Amino acid sequence: MFRQASRLLARTTASRRSRAFSSDVPATPAQDSNFIESWTKVIPNIDPPKTPSSFMAPRPATPSSIPTKLTVNFVLPYASELSGKEVDMVIVPATTGQMGVLPGHVPTIAELKPGILSVHEGNDVTKYFLSSGFALIHANSVADIIAVEAVPVDHLDPALVQKGLADFTQKLNSATTDLDKAEAQIGIDVHSAMNSAITG
Repeated sequence: MFRQASRLLARTTASRRSRAFSSDVPATPAQDSNFIESWTKVIPNIDPPKTPSSFMAPRPATPSSIPTKLTVNFVLPYASELSGKEVDMVIVPATTGQMGVLPGHVPTIAELKPGILSVHEGNDVTKYFLSSGFALIHANSVADIIAVEAVPVDHLDPALVQKGLADFTQKLNSATTDLDKAEAQIGIDVHSAMNSAITG
């Protein structure tokens, strides 16, 4: 019984190793020649259907050496703040903590929390306050940052931030339902992050 189990286990681990990693997938999509051949035998007068991969742009090749610059695309639902901008580094407010991204960073997907996005270009640092979103870091030193809402930090009004923080604190204290408490807590978290962005 144990001999059979070890043989089956060895077979499953060998089959797992034969699967290609996403980095091993070719940049140009391969066509299934067996399918196309079978299709033309059955229906010779109609072109074979296209698969989803035939509509996708080929994945950019991973560079053999680390580039000197990071290409950043920073978009909002209503605008594109940065498009193909080459910078030295970005720091994003990930839910796991502040994450610095340099050229050659490992491919990553990070959820963003309310906080500061810092874009470093030489000695210039541009700071944006983000409400939430995602950062997608690609192997070819491209960072796509998608935010729900963002504003340059210098456009934040400290008086309005303090007023909002006080209002949401009062709402939390007077909340009676779980929904009201959750909404008030989100307001406090966002306004506290804005306050830290202004003062910090």
